[in-house]
Amino acid sequence: MKKIIKKICLFIGKIFKLFDKIIITPIMKLFIKISELFGKNNKTFEKLFMNKQSLIVVSLVLAFLTFYMVDRNSGALVDNSAEILYSQPVKAIYNEEAYVVEGLPDSVDVILIGRKSDIYLAKQYPNKEGITADLRELSTGTHKVNLKYRQTIQSVDYKIDPSTVTVIIYDKVSDTREVTPELLHRNNLDSKLDISDITLNKTEITIKGSAKKLETVAYVKALVDVDNLVEPTVGKVNINNNKLVAYNNEGKIVDVEILPESVDATLTITSTSKVVPVKVVPVGDIALGYAIETATPNISSITIYGDEDALKTIEYVPVKIDVTNLSSYKEYNVNLEKPSGVRAMSEKTVSVKVNVAKEEQKEISDISVQTINLGEGLKVKALGKENSFISVIVKGSKEALDKVESSNIRATVDLSEYTTPGEYEVDVKVSGDDLKLSYTSKTKKIKVEIYK
Repeated sequence: MKKIIKKICLFIGKIFKLFDKIIITPIMKLFIKISELFGKNNKTFEKLFMNKQSLIVVSLVLAFLTFYMVDRNSGALVDNSAEILYSQPVKAIYNEEAYVVEGLPDSVDVILIGRKSDIYLAKQYPNKEGITADLRELSTGTHKVNLKYRQTIQSVDYKIDPSTVTVIIYDKVSDTREVTPELLHRNNLDSKLDISDITLNKTEITIKGSAKKLETVAYVKALVDVDNLVEPTVGKVNINNNKLVAYNNEGKIVDVEILPESVDATLTITSTSKVVPVKVVPVGDIALGYAIETATPNISSITIYGDEDALKTIEYVPVKIDVTNLSSYKEYNVNLEKPSGVRAMSEKTVSVKVNVAKEEQKEISDISVQTINLGEGLKVKALGKENSFISVIVKGSKEALDKVESSNIRATVDLSEYTTPGEYEVDVKVSGDDLKLSYTSKTKKIKVEIYK
């Protein structure tokens, strides 16, 4: 017993020494320095604060104040609080091979209630399962389901918003559909290249879902993205793992399961080109009494790239120059416009040197009149020789007129508006190969007969 009492006394002594070391002694030193500041005359201060009992009282007061402040601030860690975890994902537990679930939200909010320290821990160690809806005991039909959230920190309460949802469970069915490629970002491909063919490694796939939803699937596309090509060149190239997407008749995505989820595609890249001449096309009326003598572009031909069918119909690339009121030499810099179906051209600009001369004119006779756009099942004939051949006045520079022949001039009548048999008086239009010249028919109208 004496040994126990002795040990207790030693323990208390050690506590007193520790208290003396960390509180009383530092405070005594503090007051000594304060007394030195007051000087030798402050005897009262020296007696009061150099006394050990006074220092003990002051120390206890300071300890009490310290305890009060710590206790007051620690309340923030003890008092209940609440915090919202937004957009927490919801997971449904059910037989995914046999059923389809609709109406389940993708995410909900969770309100955590408890001490701040506990909420902090709950956020650091969340439940890996998240929000769950257990549907394993439910059959097909409409059901109200309670969402659950198992919190790892048991001292924290939680509320789910919404906590109950209405879901519809369908039997899962499957169907086969044809898949076709959809080319994305085609404009990002080098304009001199073209994709002439796309072949998929699978042309038929399986879609799964509710019977009601499968009925809305109009088509399935394989999204083949040109941006996935690395340094594309002429030949066959592969793009693998192209995502499959189902669409309805309005072009909106239908959320169904697609097997497989992606397909591989083989692209045939070509570069179709054609060399055609550039042709200067004057626009506007030149100054009275003048004509274009020469219009010389700095290049005579250009390489165009595009669809093969479109290139077949292009005979030249027009270079339009505005010659309104032109009466002297002028040089033009023209930005070329791409004809329809052309994706790229070897040149983007052309300069044209234009010389003018005094205008002269020349008459060319016996130009045969051709008919165009005659209706199906109909025939036409001119009423007399005077309606079969015409004379044309050609105006321009002497140099250009010397080169003009009747074979360079075309006279036509457009019969697209005449769909029934009968006699008609129709307008004559004339044109020529040399666009520097102007062409005027001396005969404005001719008479024709349309018959079956």
